[in-house]
Amino acid sequence: MPSPCGTMPCMTEPLREPMVILVHGAWHGGWCWSALQTELDRRGVPSLAPDLPGHGASPEPLGDLYGDADAIAELAKRLDRPVVLVGHSYGGMVITQAATQVGHVTELVFVTAFVPDEGDSLMDLLGGFEQRHVALGLATRPGSSDATSSIDPAGATAAFYHLAPPPVAAAAVARLGEQPVASFVQPVTDAPWHTLPSTYVWCRHDEAIHPDHQAIMAARCAATVRLDADHSPFLTHVHQLADLIEAAYQRAQVVTS
Repeated sequence: MPSPCGTMPCMTEPLREPMVILVHGAWHGGWCWSALQTELDRRGVPSLAPDLPGHGASPEPLGDLYGDADAIAELAKRLDRPVVLVGHSYGGMVITQAATQVGHVTELVFVTAFVPDEGDSLMDLLGGFEQRHVALGLATRPGSSDATSSIDPAGATAAFYHLAPPPVAAAAVARLGEQPVASFVQPVTDAPWHTLPSTYVWCRHDEAIHPDHQAIMAARCAATVRLDADHSPFLTHVHQLADLIEAAYQRAQVVTS
């Protein structure tokens, strides 16, 4: 049946604007992006920050890397529009695996995140690096079962938020949850950063992923942005992080125009 608007697009048809999907890291939830989302909203950059299964306010049980990636991939498919995937820390594993399932990802942004190659797990990456000591190592504890790990509140600020204002850090620590151990040992099945545009956010004062290790993974990406940040630039360097995500969003608009 011919279009009621002839050969011209109907003005009532919504434009498929790109969307930014923000994927949190281990022990966190979508809540960690709230300050950044406020700034992105101010700039007119639409974003979603879902809770991975079992994290934040999610009523689902904790899953694993593949379940987390499936959740993000399904969200991207439902949106049916170009997406920029932004992953923080462990979230880099998730966006890598999710992007293998979604054909309309325009860019991957790794925020002091793991950048796995095909067949790599998070622990494979760490095991291949020269040993460096970070505060996260002292803060990690067993969880409520053998299948999970947790963060000691006494060490969480030093590991994640030591440059954040103390009240901000305290509020974040209170929201931390448990993380499935399986998610750290499962390998990704492909590495879409080989073919997709990618940006790495390297954080100089990170005490969760050592800057030396970040540098190795940043070399896998097409571009690197350096911040004088701790592990949580979404709390301490909101405007700078928003700048680069806005730029990725604008590139997505160009690709789809």
